[in-house]
Amino acid sequence: MAACAAGAVLWAGNRLTEPARAGTGLPDPALGARSLRFPSASGAALSAWFIPGSANAGAVLLLHGVRSNKRAMLPRARFLRALGFSLLLVDLQAHGESGGEQISFGHREAADVSAAVRKLRELAPGERIGVLGTSLGAAAIAFSDVHPLLSAAVLESLYPSIEEAVANRLRIRFGPAGPWLAPLLLVQLNPRLGVSAEQLRPVDRVGLLGCPMLLVHGSEDRHTTIEEAERIFDRIRAPKELHVVQGAGHSDLHAQGGKGYERRVGEFLVRHLRSASQNAPQ
Repeated sequence: MAACAAGAVLWAGNRLTEPARAGTGLPDPALGARSLRFPSASGAALSAWFIPGSANAGAVLLLHGVRSNKRAMLPRARFLRALGFSLLLVDLQAHGESGGEQISFGHREAADVSAAVRKLRELAPGERIGVLGTSLGAAAIAFSDVHPLLSAAVLESLYPSIEEAVANRLRIRFGPAGPWLAPLLLVQLNPRLGVSAEQLRPVDRVGLLGCPMLLVHGSEDRHTTIEEAERIFDRIRAPKELHVVQGAGHSDLHAQGGKGYERRVGEFLVRHLRSASQNAPQ
């Protein structure tokens, strides 16, 4: 039994890092989106949709979770576009229609965030820039180097450390004994990705973000517990807000939160991104 479980964990190491490619088609024509590709320092050519908004309303980068793609962010794009924001939806490296050979839990994807923020500044000049990332997207924001360019950040379902993320997922899959198998996954990080577990700790990075932050989390999230989210929140510098979506798990915050989610996220972004163009970060 132990040998079978160990073999399953080794298989999972390959499964978790292999590309999640998928055709994303075209967005709702009513959004007025246009497709584009641009390079990232991660080595990947990134596939994206840009949706223009109203002048001086702000611009928001939307980043999906692991093994997902930019199409998953369309429901958020619809309500944010109705508020006037310009939007950039991006497939992170090794996801959707972007290039890249491995998923790295935010490490290499951080370079994609940097490239995407700079592309959004080019597409929406003079606008204040905000980011909204869920799970993998949130971690990539935390690891990125573009914090000085941001006026607001919404981080959803962010994991505190790769050790805890792995242990939680193994507990879900194998029960109470699952976390004992975590070393078998963690030892694969360096040979597979060239990164150590110590480098995959978003909890140590969130305090470096200098912009207002909204941390959003599901009360029933088993992949990252509410206690872990509260520990992350404690490390974030003010101004900061925590919004717990009751009944939500790891990846259904918008679907479960509905209008309440949209109101809280929308009001936060409006408050911090509405400005005259001359006040935007330079």
